[in-house]
Amino acid sequence: MPGNSFGTLFKLTTFGESHGAAIGGIIDGCPAGLKIDFDFVQAELSRRKPGQSHITTQRKEEDTLEFLSGIFEGITTGTPIAFLVRNEDQKPKDYSHLKENYRPSHADFTYDKKYGIRDYRGGGRSSARETIARVVAGAIAKLILKEKNITVESFVKQVGKIKLDKNFNELDLSKTESNIVRCPDEKTAQEMISYIEEIKILGDTVGGVIQCVIKNAPVGLGEPVFDKLHARLGYAMLGINAVKGFELGSGFNSINFKGSEMNDVFLSSSRDDSTGVNLSSSKDDLTKGETNATLRQAQSDKQVKTKTNNSGGIQGGISNGMPVFFNVAFKPVATIMQKQTSINSRGEEITLEGKGRHDPCVLPRAVPIVEAMAALVMVDFLLLSRTDKLF
Repeated sequence: MPGNSFGTLFKLTTFGESHGAAIGGIIDGCPAGLKIDFDFVQAELSRRKPGQSHITTQRKEEDTLEFLSGIFEGITTGTPIAFLVRNEDQKPKDYSHLKENYRPSHADFTYDKKYGIRDYRGGGRSSARETIARVVAGAIAKLILKEKNITVESFVKQVGKIKLDKNFNELDLSKTESNIVRCPDEKTAQEMISYIEEIKILGDTVGGVIQCVIKNAPVGLGEPVFDKLHARLGYAMLGINAVKGFELGSGFNSINFKGSEMNDVFLSSSRDDSTGVNLSSSKDDLTKGETNATLRQAQSDKQVKTKTNNSGGIQGGISNGMPVFFNVAFKPVATIMQKQTSINSRGEEITLEGKGRHDPCVLPRAVPIVEAMAALVMVDFLLLSRTDKLF
């Protein structure tokens, strides 16, 4: 089975299954001399782990991280970093009814037909539990980005039809972790939580949107023509379980405007009136609060800016120094606690009902996964940028 590695210079290879002995990975290409904040890496895992609230799966896993190589006295040595997280709360019997049966919208059928064998225990390799390894590698990538003052932050922007209609510049993203749904606006967060609770009672699931914001990325990251920064970010996001869409900057909403309205006008570094705002949330005029917030951010950095940021910080596939931001759409979790018709491996029609422990909404736990994959992309391009110039 190929396709288990991600990255070019900073490369992650993952291994393990949902109900196997462990989930783990190997990071190759991490620069030597990086001090590892073990508490930070473990905290990132805790943001992803199951059982953290009543609106997530109740599988109980501490997700304790073990490093096996590549770190000596808390410092990276430049050699491959191997790590694992052991699976503890395994209940493979919850999935015994799936040995011959295919769940709707899962990988059961496709894995069986492609490989002639599958691990039916919680989806095996196709389970979102594999993302443990991505979060670990992403946490290390974040430590590298921190050295460059580059931040990667994500939050839940929409659950079902409940949407946070504010630009990220209007939000205090430090409040993202203040509630269990990971939405930085308390009023909207409570609406989202109540809706997820209702969906859970019905034995159903719901999807939504996570927005990711990358700040202080230098100008020049991205490799045209086929390795554009946004193309790699899209590739990274679409490789996350349940992701069905990727939208950079103003995205699909840009079709509602003319070029004269969408173009991001450059401002001289001597001017302080760049806003970095965008039109992706609404066709209405930008609010005074949004403009002022982004103006303050622009004034703190005298490099070349654009008056708006409908491009999402990327032009021609290369970062332009403005905040990089994008939306990631997640479908509803495929396992529902309701009866559905399907087929078995013999092609016979059957009736299935979900069992075991599953998320009614995957978004709260997916926030650190989105950040991790974005961080992996950014570090890879930072390392690649070292080869762009001879002098």
